[in-house]
Parts: sequence; structure tokens; C-alpha cells
Amino acid sequence: MASVQLSLVNKFFRWCVKPQLRLTRRPAKARLDMEVAGRFLFRKPPFTTVLSDDLDEFLSVGNCFSRRIILYFHGGGYVAGSPASHRGMLAQLSRLSGLRVVLPRYRLAPEHPAPAAFEDACAAHRRLLERGFHPGEIILGGDSAGGGLALALMAHLTGQGQAPAAGFFLSPWTDLALTGASLLRNATRDVILPVSRVHDLVEMVRGDCAPTDPRLSPLYADFAKPPPVQIYASKSEILWDDSRRMAERLRDCGGRVVLSAQEDAPHVWPILEGYVPEARATLKEIAAFIKQLP
Repeated sequence: MASVQLSLVNKFFRWCVKPQLRLTRRPAKARLDMEVAGRFLFRKPPFTTVLSDDLDEFLSVGNCFSRRIILYFHGGGYVAGSPASHRGMLAQLSRLSGLRVVLPRYRLAPEHPAPAAFEDACAAHRRLLERGFHPGEIILGGDSAGGGLALALMAHLTGQGQAPAAGFFLSPWTDLALTGASLLRNATRDVILPVSRVHDLVEMVRGDCAPTDPRLSPLYADFAKPPPVQIYASKSEILWDDSRRMAERLRDCGGRVVLSAQEDAPHVWPILEGYVPEARATLKEIAAFIKQLP
């Protein structure tokens, strides 16, 4: 059963945010909205250290002595979002897990359609290797479009013999061919994502790539001996089938996958850290998953 806080947030999203997203047609507006939310609503915990350059932002809270690091790709439909929009959630995860987090600044559509984001994800991984990290010391993560991007990178890395230590993904967008039945089944249940805009978004993002290109839709990728994976998604969101089928795909490839389903939660609810208890509970689950890795 949803907490009182989550129930109130769901009402706010349904009556205020979802109608606004339905009307938002310019990426510049979506980017501004996410930046404002990240800077003023999603607060970082005390003692957060942020080190940034033109390509990457490194976050840590407290003493992070482990050699492992989280490589995290922000969501935003491939057209919006940045490290700033996700600092609050990722800083809290750093505090809970004891790991540093690096958030790359990847290029966004429509100015830079696919495969630009995938190329930037590969480059971000190479930069970590150049900094002295081994592939098995890197944990991949991402939410929404960033979750799909991280999974596409995972498929590429496993094929190159550079499998990461593990991966965790929040409501990942894994199928830009839009074949998931939940797109229609949950169209009215989803409190934030308007299904009427998804086709437009795909056309804005995919460039000359087919919607089933594995660099864009990891549901159609091959994974060679994938590492352990945790996927978190809400059964009421339109992208539920993207997560459910992605878990099945990874298992078919020999992976160990836990699909954690939340009832009646909004898309990427852990970003609501500090507002709803379900967000902190999920971040604690991810931290526990990370800490038990061999």
C-alpha cells in the first residue's frame, strides 16, 4: 500500500505535471523544468562533494574508500536532464553505498540524435578505464532513457569482454519500437508520463537508427554473460513492460536478474528521495545489492 506521502505526490503529478508534459513540445522547456527541479526540489544530503569538468560530474558523500564506482546515466527522454537534475538522488545513494558516483554529460536530441548518446556512454566508460578503473570495478546505473542507455552500454561491454561488476536500472526505457502492451494498458494509470507524446519523442531521438537498433533499444541486444542486475519499476507506469521484458531478456542470456515491482508509484520514484519513504527504501535496496557484490 502506498504511503500517504506517495499518494499525495501521485495526485500532484496526475493533475499538475502530466498535463504540463502533454503540452511540452520544446526540449528547451523540458530541460529547464528538470534543471529547476534538480536544483531546488531534489536536495543533496550534507557533506556532498561535487567535482566537475566539461564531460563528467563526480559525486561523493562522506568517506568513499572502495575501488568500485557507479557510472550513472540520467534520464530525461534523451532530450533533457543533466547531472544537476539527479544530484540529490545519486548523492544519497553515494552516502548509503559508500561509493563515488560519476554522471556523464551525454549529448541530447534533437540536436544530437542517436547514436550520439550511445557513443558518449562508451566514451564515458573509456574515461574511467583511463583513470585506472578496471571493468569489474564499475557498476552501471541509470533511469528511464538513461537506464536504457546504460543497458545498451552493458550489452556492448559484455560483447567486448569488459563486463561491469553489476547494474541497476530504474524504470528503464528499453524498447523504442514501442511494442510493450503496458503503453496502452497503463495509459490512464500512469500518473506522470503521457503516452500521447511517446511516438513524437521517438522520432525526435532516433535519427537514422531503426527503433530496434540495440544501441537505442537494449531489449533487442545480445548480452554475453551479463553481470547481476536489479531492475526497479512500477506496475502502473506505461514503461512497465519495458522493464519486465528486459528482465526476461537478460535471464535468457544467462543473467541473474531481480525485478522489483512497486505498486502505484510514479516513473522513477527514487528521485523523490526526501519526499516519499518509498524512494529512500528503494535506494537502500540498491545500496544493499551493491554491498553484497563479491
